[in-house]
Amino acid sequence: MGMGMLLLLIPILAIHAHAFPVAKPGCADRCGNLTIPFPFGTSPGCYLNDDFFINCTQTQLPFLRASKIQITNISLTGGRLTVLQFIARDCYYPNGTLQDNDDPFITLSKFAVSNAANKFVVVGCDTTGYVEGRRLDGRNYRTGCTATCGGEDDVENGTCAGLGCCQTSIPKNVRRVSIKMGSTNNYTDVRFNKCGYSFVVEESSFAFSLQTLTSLRQVERLPMVVDWAIGNTSCAEAKANSSSYACKSVDSECYEADNGFGYRCNCASGFQGNPYLDVDGCRDIDECKDAGLNTCAELGYCVNTIGSFYCECPKGYNGDGRREEGCTPIQSKSESLLVRLVAGISLGVILLLLSACWFYFVLQNRRLIKMRQHYFHQNGGMLLQQKLHGRDRSQDLAKIYSEFELKRATKNFHNSMIIGEGGYGTVYKGFLAGDGVVAIKRAKQVPKQIDQFTNEVIVLSQIKHKNVVKLLGCCLETEFPLLVYEYISNGTLSQHVHNKARARLLSWETRLRLAAEVAGVLAYLHSEAASTPIIHRDVKCANILLDHSFTAKVSDFGASRLVPLDQSQLSTMVQGTFGYLDPEYMQTSQLNEKSDVYSFGVVLVEMLTGMAALSYDRVEEERNLANLFLMKQDCLFQILEENVVREGGEEEVMKVCVLARRCLNVRGEDRPSMKEVAMELEGVRGGGKKHAWIRAEYVEEDKERLLGEGFDGFINGGGNSSSVGFDSVRDEFILPVDGGR
Repeated sequence: MGMGMLLLLIPILAIHAHAFPVAKPGCADRCGNLTIPFPFGTSPGCYLNDDFFINCTQTQLPFLRASKIQITNISLTGGRLTVLQFIARDCYYPNGTLQDNDDPFITLSKFAVSNAANKFVVVGCDTTGYVEGRRLDGRNYRTGCTATCGGEDDVENGTCAGLGCCQTSIPKNVRRVSIKMGSTNNYTDVRFNKCGYSFVVEESSFAFSLQTLTSLRQVERLPMVVDWAIGNTSCAEAKANSSSYACKSVDSECYEADNGFGYRCNCASGFQGNPYLDVDGCRDIDECKDAGLNTCAELGYCVNTIGSFYCECPKGYNGDGRREEGCTPIQSKSESLLVRLVAGISLGVILLLLSACWFYFVLQNRRLIKMRQHYFHQNGGMLLQQKLHGRDRSQDLAKIYSEFELKRATKNFHNSMIIGEGGYGTVYKGFLAGDGVVAIKRAKQVPKQIDQFTNEVIVLSQIKHKNVVKLLGCCLETEFPLLVYEYISNGTLSQHVHNKARARLLSWETRLRLAAEVAGVLAYLHSEAASTPIIHRDVKCANILLDHSFTAKVSDFGASRLVPLDQSQLSTMVQGTFGYLDPEYMQTSQLNEKSDVYSFGVVLVEMLTGMAALSYDRVEEERNLANLFLMKQDCLFQILEENVVREGGEEEVMKVCVLARRCLNVRGEDRPSMKEVAMELEGVRGGGKKHAWIRAEYVEEDKERLLGEGFDGFINGGGNSSSVGFDSVRDEFILPVDGGR
């Protein structure tokens, strides 16, 4: 079927008919290639009750009761059935017309679809799938996910996290599975594959790859696991009614199902067989005859017992028969004296070597302690401790971590733990007890001024703003200082804005909110609310992180500078990232708050256009995004991202474009402050409310020139769109056991 890369071999029940009985006496124990153990059976009197009837057809294909649910494996251990379930299919012609659509379902009577062994999977490049149904207690459920990809390069083999493939778990106690599918744009934007697929599948039997997108066309069904159990009572209740208690074997044990209702039986430790049979159900295992169970040493003698075994040494030997060299010959007195003498000399030599090793270890440890103390003083550790002790000690202040803690958290700074690299250092992912998952930044060079470094650590540790990556502490025992930050899991704004697949998920409202959050942070840093005003000096999309809820977190204060309250600007060596650098700062080396305003203006333009701040793929005069933005004032809509123009209102987009242009003024004094920028963005988010400082003439005089004549046509004629809606789960009549399309 072309699915070798998808399916693992389905194992046959590992019970040997010649060693242990499987079915009741006089009953068939096979249907085709399937072994059928009791409580299951194919004829009256051979199964426990109707729930365990296997319909063995004339073609020797086994089905569960009178249904279309085909069984490929029955496991007594763990109480599981492997069945074949149909795949939901959703295919389209190139013009977006629906070509083929199948929505399969499966309904069980008292058994439950395994939530531990199965996953709900959606495969495609423009596919939304969800699975719904009913639980054993009568409650409804629904879950699903969306798979997208812009091209074959987006798909990563072995990864099912949203690009070409997504997966999610299903809840417990599910008796009905019904799969529905849909597409956002009817695959009109996808060129290499026009079909999507959804299915519930045994997780160990499916592995996603690029070939899966096409090979699933030839596959009709995939394996799914069902958990089965006896009745709907607990073990104690079942034992009280001895006539219906299913664990018939004397050497069996009862345990309760963790998915669905009822209980199951197992043979006790040291026994093997079918615990549901009362005659010869569980038999003693002869561990002495099984090389995998016999743990006796080579000289040891194995003695089997009922349910266990033990090892002893043969005649003429003493010791433990389980351990290697555990059985030693019984020696005479002279031989014993010689052995003791040799053992004493050996022990003395060993003690001498251990003493030498201990002495060497002590010397090395002292050298290491002195080296750490040297680095601690060199990096300003004493000054930092004095300032921390001189303040109100609270949990919000920075901690001083040891080198040992951070090495253990990052597996000794292994390359596999690297999550980012920049001009100021390498960032590692780590785990610290009490702090959880953290990001650890390892500096590439010692700060030039230790006083400034320690002051920066103290100030940043006291910043209480939800949109700033929190500094947890530092380590000064190493040659280069280490900074510990909270871990942000959803990547950078740059990764989302400049990736076409991810950018589709950034709605206009989300972009506007993120811009307002970043502006609010910079306004906070520039104000006296941050204890001492801070100029970030490296504002860019790569330094804006997004958490799991798409909340902005400003990071990387390695280039930041503290501004004394009696100064408005600083003379510094020009430092930052090309494409974001303030041209006035580059010419004068005078750093002030308006330098951050210019950099933020570039970030704002990136969010509006989806283009990189600096790209050598563009012609020379357009390589710098700020220049390109200012050059395209008469036809700006041509470079705005399609989603921004389509989703944003004309007035809102125009106001943000005007604000971006003001931030990019060459003269710093002509730029607004970050407080003004934040207020303007909040005003746009709040429905266009104007503040007193906003000049209304900006809107009217720049509207036509900024957006051009094609704005309305671009919004209204930008192509077809479609959506997928999810109806609520409807009450319906469910047959006891059934499955199909």
